[in-house]
Amino acid sequence: MYNDRCTVAAMSTTRTGIVSSAEQVFDRHGFAATGMDRLTEAAGVSTRTLYKHVGSKTGLVAAVLEARAIRFAERVEGVSSVDGLFAALAEWTAAEGARGCLFLRAQGETGGETPEVSAVVDGYRRRLRDAIARFVATEIGRTDDALADQILVLFEGATSAASYLGTDAIDAARHAAATVVRAER
Repeated sequence: MYNDRCTVAAMSTTRTGIVSSAEQVFDRHGFAATGMDRLTEAAGVSTRTLYKHVGSKTGLVAAVLEARAIRFAERVEGVSSVDGLFAALAEWTAAEGARGCLFLRAQGETGGETPEVSAVVDGYRRRLRDAIARFVATEIGRTDDALADQILVLFEGATSAASYLGTDAIDAARHAAATVVRAER
């Protein structure tokens, strides 16, 4: 039984390492342009080991996006306001870098035609939109779908524009969000 637990822990550690290294490679080089050789080299594993842990390149892309969504959710855990969301985005960008939204890039590179990837992207987007709707309702005392959509657009725009404007893009979106929330109170 101990050996079984050790094997499971080692498999989990190996999978985590593969996913983590693949995220860095995909983030820097893109999804379509990245071949399995580059992914196995970055992870320090054989092709067989990579496939054993993630099944396929598509499975790896989905696993990378799932892991990133979890990390971002952990970053915004405890956030209860629109301003707090933009502060968390600024912290995320400082820690992770600013190369645009990996979810948007994955969806774009797969053309939205890869069900496993689309499911992860859609789930992330839905959770983000739901969180923003909760923040808006808390701040203005009522549900306002139009305002939630405006904040979502500001958030997504800041994420993309940070790749060429840096944190100034997030600051600008944060100020714009505060203005529109204040106007709806």
